[in-house]
Amino acid sequence: MRRNKIAAVLAAVALLVTGCGSAGTPVDPAPVGTVQAPQPANVGGADKVSAGSGADDCDTRSLAPSPGIPSGSTMAAIRQRGRLIAGVDQTTYLFGFLNPANGNLEGFDIEMVKQIATAIFGSWEGHVQWTTIPSSQRENVLRTHAVDIVVRTYSITCARLKDVDFSATYYLAGQRVLAARNSGITGMADLGAKKVCATKTSTSLAAIQNAPSRPIPVSVNNWSDCLVMLQQGQVDAISTDDVILAGMAKQDPNLEVVGDRFTEEHYGVGIPKGQEDMVRFVNSVLESVRGDGVWQQNYNTWIAPVLGPAGPPPVSYQ
Repeated sequence: MRRNKIAAVLAAVALLVTGCGSAGTPVDPAPVGTVQAPQPANVGGADKVSAGSGADDCDTRSLAPSPGIPSGSTMAAIRQRGRLIAGVDQTTYLFGFLNPANGNLEGFDIEMVKQIATAIFGSWEGHVQWTTIPSSQRENVLRTHAVDIVVRTYSITCARLKDVDFSATYYLAGQRVLAARNSGITGMADLGAKKVCATKTSTSLAAIQNAPSRPIPVSVNNWSDCLVMLQQGQVDAISTDDVILAGMAKQDPNLEVVGDRFTEEHYGVGIPKGQEDMVRFVNSVLESVRGDGVWQQNYNTWIAPVLGPAGPPPVSYQ
């Protein structure tokens, strides 16, 4: 019996030693090289047909204002529905962005939507359906009537007027360059053979494509994607309207806006083609906004701290 116990103990010890022994020569882990930062989705190059291409030789002035909401009008249908469907941005600081502190959409463009909704319903609260869209989808959502208006740093161009209608100009911007501080970049002339980011189908991308210095256009869905790529060193600069760049520079003090304006961008409210009554109604709202101090108040809140004082842009109608 004692002999059996000793044999059992020896067997257990042998098993334990076998279990703790080496299973063989360890395999070296795969060598790790430099890890590249991921790029945003849908990064591309120049557009085949840019939104700004073609001669801007048409009359870009809008229709004269007409207030009121007659029976059977586009505005009456929106009022009956109970909400204004607005295509906006949620990624452009100062103009249209989602405030993480309160979960609200804020910015200059957002305030313009609120004024239009208030003119239809008496109050904007509870009467706006916010639809956030990338810049590349602005024409599409208007063509398909997925929204009633687009207010999204939307430049009025002859090319776009073939597909959609616009209000009168409510903001005047100009294209410049955003680069890292101490990069030596002073404007578009320094960006030959360098990667410059802009959003797909934007007039900014067209200007990059046509720049005499021949930079390399990089296109993305949203301006926030450009900012990430610049911060990660995947592009050398961003070029678009100065107010958009100013918002990025305010978020990242390592960046700065450089160079003079080399385009003039007239922002308008996008409206589905053929809705002349809505165009005239929105223009009447914008006239009120310019005249009663609301435009100036919103500018002073959002834009003046980064770009300095300015007033409403001059307007003329067809």
